[in-house]
Amino acid sequence: MTFKILADIVVFVHFLWILFLIFGAFFGRKNRRIKIFHISGLAFAFVMQLLDWYCPLTHLEVWLREKHNPALTYSGSFIIHYLEKLIYIELSPYLILILTILLCGFNTWIYLRKKD
Repeated sequence: MTFKILADIVVFVHFLWILFLIFGAFFGRKNRRIKIFHISGLAFAFVMQLLDWYCPLTHLEVWLREKHNPALTYSGSFIIHYLEKLIYIELSPYLILILTILLCGFNTWIYLRKKD
């Protein structure tokens, strides 16, 4: 049961990480540490797409689910089931790379805009 709970927590953290990568520039404009962390995360996401790597959080979640029950295909948690559908959306690697480039460009624009 512990591995299942930990896997669900990893999915939730993964979802929050994705939200941070999308919207982090709005917070990073006001805080240098958040900005550095956000830009580093975007750079890592970009490198993962270029090298066709899987996210370490994905590996961790799969490992935890296998430890809980190797035959389990559905976690049984309603919220986690739908968060996973958002996180692991079925898109081609090329489209994910294009979306990552657009996300990096959008965040660069946010960071370079003059502060109000």
